[in-house]
Amino acid sequence: MPIYEYQCQECRRISSFLILNREEPFTPRCRHCGGQQLERVLSRVHVRLSEETRLERLADPDRLGRLDENDPASMARVMKEMAQATGEDFGGEDLDQMVEEAVEEGYREQEGGGGTDDAEL
Repeated sequence: MPIYEYQCQECRRISSFLILNREEPFTPRCRHCGGQQLERVLSRVHVRLSEETRLERLADPDRLGRLDENDPASMARVMKEMAQATGEDFGGEDLDQMVEEAVEEGYREQEGGGGTDDAEL
């Protein structure tokens, strides 16, 4: 069952449509603005992987070789990849905010101006 994508000439956004029978007349309508001036676009191929395959790819040592556990940006990238591969929500916006804060803290420490204050210890 093919999925066709059309770009709206009014709002320029793309809408996807599942076409069950190509013999039946079909007039696409933009799902975003309701426009009727749509042009069919070439779609990317979507491959659905099994959960087992996705998890195997996550555990691939070549992928983990890029991980620097001392670099917040590297950790954030891996967390986002894990969330996408597993379909799990690792905190959504809260995770994004924590990652931003960790990256900022990492930059301050690299510059020598961050970290904990000795008076706080």
